[in-house]
Amino acid sequence: MTHHLSAPGTPLSVAARIAEWAAGLDVADVPATVRRAVANTVIDTAALGIASFDTDYGRAVRGMPASAGPCTVFGGTATLDPYAAALINGTMAHGEDYDNTYEGCPVHSGVVIVPALLAAGEAHGLPADRVALGMAVGIELMCRLGMVAQKAVHTAGFHPTSVLGTPAAAAGVAVAMGLDAGRIGDALGVAGSLSSGIIEYLADGSWTKRLHAGWAAQSGIRAAELGAHGFRGPATVFEGVHGLYKAFAPGLNPDFDLLLAGLGTHWEAANVAFKPYACGTMTQPYIDCAVNLRRHGIAPGDIVDITCAVGEGTVHRLWAPLELKQRPPTPYAAKFSGPFCVAVGVLRGDAGLSEFTEATITDPHVLALAAKVRFEVDPDNPYPRAYTGELKVTLRDGRTIIESQPHLRGGVDQPMSRDDLVAKARANLAFGHWHGDAANLITLAEGMFDDPRTLSANLLSGTLSSQRE
Repeated sequence: MTHHLSAPGTPLSVAARIAEWAAGLDVADVPATVRRAVANTVIDTAALGIASFDTDYGRAVRGMPASAGPCTVFGGTATLDPYAAALINGTMAHGEDYDNTYEGCPVHSGVVIVPALLAAGEAHGLPADRVALGMAVGIELMCRLGMVAQKAVHTAGFHPTSVLGTPAAAAGVAVAMGLDAGRIGDALGVAGSLSSGIIEYLADGSWTKRLHAGWAAQSGIRAAELGAHGFRGPATVFEGVHGLYKAFAPGLNPDFDLLLAGLGTHWEAANVAFKPYACGTMTQPYIDCAVNLRRHGIAPGDIVDITCAVGEGTVHRLWAPLELKQRPPTPYAAKFSGPFCVAVGVLRGDAGLSEFTEATITDPHVLALAAKVRFEVDPDNPYPRAYTGELKVTLRDGRTIIESQPHLRGGVDQPMSRDDLVAKARANLAFGHWHGDAANLITLAEGMFDDPRTLSANLLSGTLSSQRE
């Protein structure tokens, strides 16, 4: 039976227009800037997954029952079914909140799209170049869905990475599988009912945000496979009265031109950002300001007060309730605490993996300085269009110092170089005590678009796995 994308004589739905674009793409259509962004994302994501292999949450997610299959688990030797592999890899790669992001809406595309496409590629014996094309499509769609959402999904109490990552992963996997536009449209429609992810982890620093990336990755695979087998999904999944944005961003009047305009000619996937610090996206510019205070010789003991000018949309995640943020209950909660991140930036000159530990969140020097950090909402702050930072510091001698960071370091205005990303990846691999060769990971990531051979479990086991179970 022929599946029509829309009823005859009616305009194409948003999902149908996305599906037609995605189905018409070929590997040769992906520009060099996007290929490079995809390669960088694979390097960053895989290394972070390996870094988290032996963490408490890494062990917990790997301990769940799973079926054997052909799909690689980052950092291990066991191979599993695609849903378990995608769930585990996405959870581990997102676990330290050190993964890629996007200016416009802080969606973490790498930790959803890379695990989903690698697992689907191995499970279905797909060519590496089609897997790479699927990654480009998934990252592009996730960024554009975020452009529409802006801060509305977060404001409603949901996690954009999980909610928007599911349809993005579904589209990417569907393209890699070579589905036609009708089947891709169904995959998108089904994905809307598999999207989920609340942000109540903010109350106590528990682990569910980590899970969201893996959940979206495995849900995207399921949605694509259901679409491939003819399972029908609503054509108006995005714009409908009961659609994705009405459900997860009820206060938003979505502008779908942001999603659809320039598809195929302008690629937002080229603009993904990579984090220099292992914590929440919007804390990053404030840490840069704090590190600059340290570089300028400002002693923590000379600081009376630090006031951070913040965007209103970040308050409920990073700054309030202030007493909780000044004394985060877990190392994970500290990653989403503006006061804590500013304090470690001043005291340690960094906010890497070693700054978010039980020892650090109970360090009396860190807590004393974090207690001096407060916030004020700046009505002119450009969030979510841009991520900036500003600290106003009052010193004991009566001086006031203002430190500003006008953009996200690692983003479009100050991107990380490939050398920076490789250095970050090598450090993360070392943190995970991985004994493989990082050069193999880099070679794999750089060569996928030009490799028509089947993406095999053996290939990935040789590059992404150490000799651990």
